[in-house]
This record gives sequence, structure tokens and C-alpha cells, in this order.
Amino acid sequence: MITVKKFSASWCGPCKALKPVFEEVKNGFSNVKFEDYDVDVAYDEATKYGIRSVPTVIIEKDGKEINRFTGVYSKMAYIN
Repeated sequence: MITVKKFSASWCGPCKALKPVFEEVKNGFSNVKFEDYDVDVAYDEATKYGIRSVPTVIIEKDGKEINRFTGVYSKMAYIN
């Protein structure tokens, strides 16, 4: 199972720019689990993953991290 975890914050400008890109990615993959975390609310989860900057997107396969993106990337970066 592939899980995509997006860490962001309501006050973060780049996070707002990532939102429509991430929605497009979500709509293209019905077999992938997507999770959104606000680092100010889900502090424990952000700490567990060592989040130091937002936005950060972590892709896991079977519970193991296989990729990490910090910052805003194009849709193609997330789907390749």
C-alpha cells in the first residue's frame, strides 16, 4: 500500500500554492491513501517524521519512506 503524507500549515504561502497541485495528484490515484497534516495541530506526527519545513510530502510504501519532497514541486515530480 502506498501512502502519501502532506505536512503543511495554514499560515504557509507555499503550502497554499501546493494545494491545487496536490488535489490533482489525489484525483489521479484512487488506489493510494492520502493524508494531510497541519503541523500546528498534528505536532506529534510532524515530530515523528522530523518535519522541519513546510510543505513536506512523504511517500511511503508498506510503511517505509521511499521519497520525500520539501517545498513546492510540479505535479510530475509527485507522480513519477
